[in-house]
Amino acid sequence: MHPTRTISKLLVIVIALFAVFSAMPAGASITIEDEKKLGREFYEKLLKSQVLIEDNKINGYVGKVGRRILESTEKAVFDFHFFVIRSKAINAFATPGGYVYVNQGLVTLVENESELAAVLAHEIAHVNSRHIADIVNKSQKLNLAALAAMLAGAFLGGGGDMTAAVAGFSMAAATSLNLKYSREHEEEADRLGIMYLVNAGYDGRSMLELLKLMRRYEFYSNTIPSYFLTHPGTDERIAYCDALVQTGFARAGAEAVIGRFKRIQTLLLLESDDIDSNLKHFQEGVEKNPNDVDDLYGLAVTEARLGLTPQALEHFQRALHSAPDDVDILKDLGITCFLGGKAAQAVTYLEKASSLTEDSEESLLYLGRSYYAGGDYAAALRTFRQLEKKKPDDPEIRYHLAMAYGKTNNPGESHYNFGLYFKKKHRFDSARFHFQIALKHYPKDGEKYRQIQNELDRMKR
Repeated sequence: MHPTRTISKLLVIVIALFAVFSAMPAGASITIEDEKKLGREFYEKLLKSQVLIEDNKINGYVGKVGRRILESTEKAVFDFHFFVIRSKAINAFATPGGYVYVNQGLVTLVENESELAAVLAHEIAHVNSRHIADIVNKSQKLNLAALAAMLAGAFLGGGGDMTAAVAGFSMAAATSLNLKYSREHEEEADRLGIMYLVNAGYDGRSMLELLKLMRRYEFYSNTIPSYFLTHPGTDERIAYCDALVQTGFARAGAEAVIGRFKRIQTLLLLESDDIDSNLKHFQEGVEKNPNDVDDLYGLAVTEARLGLTPQALEHFQRALHSAPDDVDILKDLGITCFLGGKAAQAVTYLEKASSLTEDSEESLLYLGRSYYAGGDYAAALRTFRQLEKKKPDDPEIRYHLAMAYGKTNNPGESHYNFGLYFKKKHRFDSARFHFQIALKHYPKDGEKYRQIQNELDRMKR
């Protein structure tokens, strides 16, 4: 996503949240129900702005780690939700109500799963301890409108022009932006976080290593991680965490419990538009370890996007040799073959990818297209009908269904699906044309005729 468009969308979020929260008076105690409402509102604005990464595998993984941590805590007041934000900024934060956000940049920076778990454990501790509610309740100036600005400031990284824009909404909001978690808040979150971490089977030293890693990042990049702006007192926290590990949580734990964390980092890097940087990153990884499956896979996908198809196919095959049942490799190798005009080869890889997972919408889409390109229209139709059950409102699937029905001598369904496709695209004259032709292929007293007529009637209204 282009940085300017992202900033514009985030500014809209801040304005909307300010309007939502401003109705509550200053000085009012924030209740658990208030927290749930504010967290949900904040999430809905982020979702609408399209700044959240909506990859099931990525979000599923972060959610698994988060739930692993939650299993080691007492029964939480809130239902927790975990998300990854499409941003290179090194940040993570939790809003009231149990919504935990980790930036793409922080997930790709940490060195192992246990350090990611440390981030989540710390944020879960803030939520369970209701630290933001404590800040609100103790402040004489901070109402929930100012809280909206504070939360948005945390989300935006707490620096630069956007912080000034947030602060500009009101003097109360400007004042509130100087409020950060107190030393007591951070100590409690570190203390609880390490306890959660160790009880979940992770290495408690990961909390300490996480803070040291971000300190090194700051030193080498001359960029202060956004995380430090909302979670202050880093030197004190490093000393405190070191003491906690030495005195109470010295037993060794695992660096990985869920496993395959590097694949999630690879997928997140591939979400980025910085293809040249990705190419360099994966090339360096393969140079260090020529058999690293994740770096080979990332390099192959990047080369395919750059149009370097022969090199991409070579690196896909090398990765597949080490991991013959890897769904990601099979899927993207199949897609690369299809886009390169090798439909028969694409079918081989995409059939296997689809058989290995239920979460296979992209594999099924390109499998159907590969069948169609190879002239197996009946198989293409079966595949697109599978997709129709998963995503009935997707216009792309309607288009491919229309084409496949046409090739299998079913003009009524072909025109009906073309009608639905054009309707979704708001090309209503074309939709009406296809619906009217589709009507001619069905008896007037039949259910399908009524269904098509209803579509025409709705467009008239």
